[in-house]
Amino acid sequence: MPELIVKIGGRDFPVACQEGEEPYLQAAAQMLDREAAVILGQVGRMPAERTLLMAGLMLADKTAALEDDLQSANEKLAQMEASLTAAEERLADRSRRISQLEQAAPPTEVAVIPAQVTDGLAELAARAEAIAERLETKSA
Repeated sequence: MPELIVKIGGRDFPVACQEGEEPYLQAAAQMLDREAAVILGQVGRMPAERTLLMAGLMLADKTAALEDDLQSANEKLAQMEASLTAAEERLADRSRRISQLEQAAPPTEVAVIPAQVTDGLAELAARAEAIAERLETKSA
């Protein structure tokens, strides 16, 4: 099991980790060290335990804020998905109605689809594509 020396708040700490996790441990230690540097810059010298506690609390606060942002984004994504599903259902319904109208027309006549119907379908298709594009962008 590898043991690394990490520097946090100007002090060295020996820390063991699993094989292959050294880069993650170093990255986590750097995050903690950045927070400790902020604290020490504001307060000055303090015991290592208190510095680590305060730095950990600051990181926990940032993590909680990010979790809130993620939850908000997930809720927004769910709303967009629901809108997309509703638009797709409306589009499918209109397509079925058009198909029924075409089948009901006398065989000798050419069915004419009213401009309102084609315009409505085009608008729904554009909305569905825009929502799908936003969903793809958000999930990427």
